[in-house]
Amino acid sequence: MVEGKSSTNFIRGILYLSPAIILLGIFTFYPLINTFIISFKEDYNYMTGEYSGFGFGNYSLIFNPNNPFRKYLFNTMIIVFISVPLSIILSLLIAVALNSVKSLQKVFQTIFFLPYVTNTIAIGMVFSVMFESNQGLINAIIRMFGGTGINWLGGNNDYPWLFEFTKNNAIFNAQYWTSLIVLLVYITWNSLPFKILILLSALQSVDKQYYQAAQIDGTSKIRTFMKVTVPLLSPQIFYLLITSYIGAFKEYTSVVAIFGKNAESVGQRRNMATVVWYIYDKLKEGGDAGAASAGAVILFLIIMFFTAINKYVSKKRVFY
Repeated sequence: MVEGKSSTNFIRGILYLSPAIILLGIFTFYPLINTFIISFKEDYNYMTGEYSGFGFGNYSLIFNPNNPFRKYLFNTMIIVFISVPLSIILSLLIAVALNSVKSLQKVFQTIFFLPYVTNTIAIGMVFSVMFESNQGLINAIIRMFGGTGINWLGGNNDYPWLFEFTKNNAIFNAQYWTSLIVLLVYITWNSLPFKILILLSALQSVDKQYYQAAQIDGTSKIRTFMKVTVPLLSPQIFYLLITSYIGAFKEYTSVVAIFGKNAESVGQRRNMATVVWYIYDKLKEGGDAGAASAGAVILFLIIMFFTAINKYVSKKRVFY
């Protein structure tokens, strides 16, 4: 009788889950498997389905010294390993500050949350104006203190190179780094609202007795923050860390928002394109689906690798 009831519940559970399983199969697993297969099809034409061979030709093309993929991967890694930790640290500090302010807390919450509900392209245009070389707000502030304006978003080759990788046209000069700074500032600032909201909600649910006990023991505020606040917020911090890493690896809209179609301009020597940019570009120009799929597979494997590392570390560092 019990076994029959268990099997009935199992079948009922499968029926309840079947719509979600079918949708996941159609829109997630099938495209993923199909992309993996296409990545091995050389000279693949996605309009006709024809290809010249099956092998590692697309992967060899991607890692060819003359292919820009490696530089795009470098840009993506810079974005990931600078913007994500920086945004989480700033979000945590702002959340703690907001939690300590009681009178105007709702007002500040609204101010910090505004970028989250604002169009990304619109915010990017505002940043482009702010960092404009002649009339931009940032250069106006620099000149106010006696400094010289910086051509943040590039232009002609007016600046001496900071350094260069002379091989394979992988050149990183002053214009590259100034443009990268603008992009990192934009990505970091644009990612703050959601992180602040999550961390502030978590802070407000923390039992006040922990802080009262630390205060009775005469613990300093910095030590209380490191030994009480951070461990208690570790589940939310690692959740934000994993989702932020995944999002940063797939960065594309921020590049378009700041630089538009000129993100990969060779003449301006400030190639800001990312891996996802490379994938879109290959699909757009000539329809090289094989190379685009190979790039997507590599990006997927990198994301899975870093996600696995974060999950492993979280088991040792997260306190539930």
